[in-house]
This record gives sequence, C-alpha cells and structure tokens, in this order.
Amino acid sequence: MIIIKNNYDIKKMQIVCKLTAQVLDFIKKYISAGISTEKINKICHNYIIDQTHSIPACLGYQGYPKSVCISLNNVVCHGIPNKKTILKNGDILNIDIALVKENYFGDASKMYTVGKCSKIAKKLCKTTLKCLYSSIKIIKPGINLNEIGKTIEKIAKKNNFSIVKEYCGHGIGKNFHEEPYVLHYYEKNQNIKLQEGMIFTIEPMLNVGKRHIFREKDNWTVKTRDKSLSAQYEHTILVTKTGYKVLTLGKNEKI
Repeated sequence: MIIIKNNYDIKKMQIVCKLTAQVLDFIKKYISAGISTEKINKICHNYIIDQTHSIPACLGYQGYPKSVCISLNNVVCHGIPNKKTILKNGDILNIDIALVKENYFGDASKMYTVGKCSKIAKKLCKTTLKCLYSSIKIIKPGINLNEIGKTIEKIAKKNNFSIVKEYCGHGIGKNFHEEPYVLHYYEKNQNIKLQEGMIFTIEPMLNVGKRHIFREKDNWTVKTRDKSLSAQYEHTILVTKTGYKVLTLGKNEKI
C-alpha cells in the first residue's frame, strides 16, 4: 500500500531530509587522499548525533554495522566503512546517508572524487547525476511511475553505461523502505499513477561495464562482477500539486 503523506508528515519529512542533505554537504571537505572510510564514517556519525540531533538510520538496520554506507570505485552500494580502506588520488566514492528524526526518515547519497580522476570516471558520475536530475524533472501527479525508469534508461544507454537492476528507489516516511518501489529502467507493467503527497527516493546506479553484480561474504558490500566503476546519486522527492519538490537538496545544488 502506498502511503500518501499529509501536511504534518510532509513538514516532518522536510526537516529530516534537510538535515540529511546537510551531512552530505558537511563531509565534502574531509574527502581527500589518505583518509580511511572508517574515519569518514566516524565524522559523519558524530555530526549526525551532535549537530543534527538525529539517529543514523543505517546503524543496526538489519544488522548493518556502521552509520553510513561508503562505496568506493567498483563497489555499487552498501560498502562498509573500515580502517583498511584508504582513499587515494583518482578514486570515486558514494556516501549514502539516512537519518531518523522524530520517527521520520530521510535518505540521500552523492558521489565524491579524490584528486584527479579518469575521464571515464568523470563521465560516469556526470551521467548518473543527469539520470537523477532528468527523471526528477518529469515528476508530477498523473504520470506513470515507469516514466522515471524510462528516462534514466534512455540517458544511460545513450552514454553506453549499464543500469544495475537489482536495487531500486523506494517510498519513505515513517518507514525506511515502503511502496512504491522505483525501478531505474523501463518496466511496462509498473504503471502506478503518481499522486500528490507521495514521497519516494530515486537512486540510479550505473556501471561502466556490464550491469552484473555480486555481494561479498559480509552480506552487504555489492560489487560489479567485471570490476568496472560504478556510480550512484540519490534524492528524496515529494510529489506536489503541480510537480515535485526535492527534499534532500544540497546547499548550493540546483536541479
């Protein structure tokens, strides 16, 4: 069942999503060669607790051991921060932040680059962000949910990148994950009509190589099978009366 949010829900979601975006803005200055992903996790955790007065939603979620997910290079998603993984020049990484505040969830992620990256890495990140932005721009009441995936798929194919199909966007509110589930590729049978008051994430994952993935023995870390680079961006979006509102928009970010 898709939960349509009321005005109270929306106000609470705006608060927690704004704080989620603040964490992603805050951590940017710490992304540099020589820092460990464990250190990044600790900085984010302390900021979430001390500055946003929220709870890191990932910590303990279905047994996940850290406060944020950090996915480096060929890691598609759910990378577990650790002391041994040290950032180096040329790396690309996704940091996925989810907060809980007053029983409402916010969820967003973005890519960061370390030093000078390869042309293909830059193109991958740029294209993945374009997929997210372009799919957001079409949102309004009455359109089919599958138009989002259709938009993403068209851009990815044009740029010769593959789309990870095993993971998708999701409804969010008082639950971390709820209906509707937002596919990042076109599925004709996903013909749910968008309605004012829906809130969900869009979080396309694109690979340089083939779309096939596998999960490590830790049961969390997802990687590309061919070891190619992967990128992901995510926003939480509200369907408004006439269009959309991005609830996790960054400080200097424009769609």
